[in-house]
Amino acid sequence: MRWAGVDYGKRRIGLAIGDPGEQIASPARTLEATGTAAGDARLVLRWAAENQIEGFVVGLPLNMDGSVGSQAKLTQVFAEQLRRLGTLVVELWDERLTSYQADTLMREAGLTRARRRRHRDALAAQVILQAFLDARR
Repeated sequence: MRWAGVDYGKRRIGLAIGDPGEQIASPARTLEATGTAAGDARLVLRWAAENQIEGFVVGLPLNMDGSVGSQAKLTQVFAEQLRRLGTLVVELWDERLTSYQADTLMREAGLTRARRRRHRDALAAQVILQAFLDARR
């Protein structure tokens, strides 16, 4: 099965793609958000169709204490729109600290602050998807 990782945000949507063997996640791209969960879901579903995606792993940004905050609620609405508008599997995955992990990886790779900003969302989606794939093994 080919999974896509999604790091959903109000401004940008980071996307990652997994290999068909469910071993490796790679950052794919970052989309500009449309301003609505339904519009964002349509945008992501179009991308998924172009990339033969069979399921989504959407990062759920829970608070550090495990509670659901405002961004997590928006993400849940987005995930529901993906389910409603499409036919693919949609899984929610705890994404606490994925942006921090992405930033650390990019700093270690020597990327400038501007390049880190451009790649952060797709790399965060990769971290989400890789954790999901690793847990499935």
